[in-house]
Amino acid sequence: GFVGPVFDYLQPGGYFKTKEMEISRQNIDISIFEEGQFSKIRSEYERAKEKFEAEVSEYKERCRLSKIARSAKRESGITDKDEIAAMIRQSQFEKAELHRLKKRTIADLAPFAANLKKAKSHLGDLKSKRRMDSEALQQWLFSNFTLLNARGESRTLSEIFAETPLKIPPSGAGECCAPKLLQAAYLRGWKPIAIAEYWYGHAKSGEIRIDGAYYPACRGKCLPVLGWMLQGLDVYPPLESGCGQPVVRDPEIIYENRWFCVVDKPSGMLSVPGKGNAVSVQQWLEEKYGSGRSVRMAHRLDQDTSGLLIATFGNDTLKVMQSLFATRKVKKTYVAELEGDYRSLGISRCGHIDLPLSPDWLDRPRQRVDLECGKEAVTYYEFTGAEGGRSRVEFRPVTGRTHQLRIHAASEMGLGMPIAGDRLYGRNIGNGQRRLHLHAEKLEFTFPTDGNHYCFESPAPF
Repeated sequence: GFVGPVFDYLQPGGYFKTKEMEISRQNIDISIFEEGQFSKIRSEYERAKEKFEAEVSEYKERCRLSKIARSAKRESGITDKDEIAAMIRQSQFEKAELHRLKKRTIADLAPFAANLKKAKSHLGDLKSKRRMDSEALQQWLFSNFTLLNARGESRTLSEIFAETPLKIPPSGAGECCAPKLLQAAYLRGWKPIAIAEYWYGHAKSGEIRIDGAYYPACRGKCLPVLGWMLQGLDVYPPLESGCGQPVVRDPEIIYENRWFCVVDKPSGMLSVPGKGNAVSVQQWLEEKYGSGRSVRMAHRLDQDTSGLLIATFGNDTLKVMQSLFATRKVKKTYVAELEGDYRSLGISRCGHIDLPLSPDWLDRPRQRVDLECGKEAVTYYEFTGAEGGRSRVEFRPVTGRTHQLRIHAASEMGLGMPIAGDRLYGRNIGNGQRRLHLHAEKLEFTFPTDGNHYCFESPAPF
């Protein structure tokens, strides 16, 4: 069956709907003023400004032509003192007249500017009142949105989110399926045993979701709510989305010189220190080399991705290497196994994907396709085989955005084939899945400091 909302604030004639109607009327008033009186005043100002600027420009042109004529007379060898004096007076007069014209223009434009300033102030007041009324209504909603936990304790949305980085609840918080189901169970005195949420239908624009796949609570909106509502229940430790199985081996240094080293990173290991206590490649190298060497990672790989990483010794080399990556002078090749057979899906054997990406701010570290505001992300690909319902592919990214290859593989606007073992963008997988099947196999570049060309390879372990 179905359960009702945690807080039914949409009752006709209730406080929320009444205030919502008031804000809607404010929207109408703002639109009427903005499209009518304000637009008229702004047009009058712009026409007057254009007219006055044209007068000034016209006079400047006359002065310019007059100056050319005087210069021609001087070059012709004029010697008459009276005529020379007359030209000087003419030049002085034109400069003074231009100054007077500009002053008159400013004075004539002042009433139009004053009207526009007054209209802008009024429009700003209308929008400010609408914003304050909207915020007050939102705060009323959050303060009356009370959520229970298994211990019978209650908190409002405002109290729950006050302890989060956001500080205030995002729109729609508490209205997802899981909070509604838990609230209904607690109100009836029931003890929830298990709960899971899966995605049904097509994903929203830009997001990577698979019909029928299970997903954890989004970090920004639902996780704080469920963190409160599940208190008092026996809950398994959360599976961190995107984290693979425990690291099964140490990194391996495959090359080293006085400026940098190349490391083969295992899947599941961080490139640089994170928020938790997990050891990163950088920390492992710092421990290996001791305090005598400053170790800095020139770039990063996702935690679940294995393969080649470059670490530099000293800030000077770090700047050189980062410049190579920034100017796209490092050729990178990744190998991946994708879910599905590209041949039966009608996908070209090779090609490129150009899909801009941006962070999913309410569900970090997830990223999303963002055609309007996203950063450029370009990947070249070439399938090298297909067997057992999976396809093997080589990726050559031009850019290096977070989760670029994973999204370009999984998105329906890309290949539409998630990387095998992808906990963020693929189909939900059990604990038996060993790892994300994405490996940084090859790095190639010319190092400016010694002029040598380097090419490093690490075969994929899958």
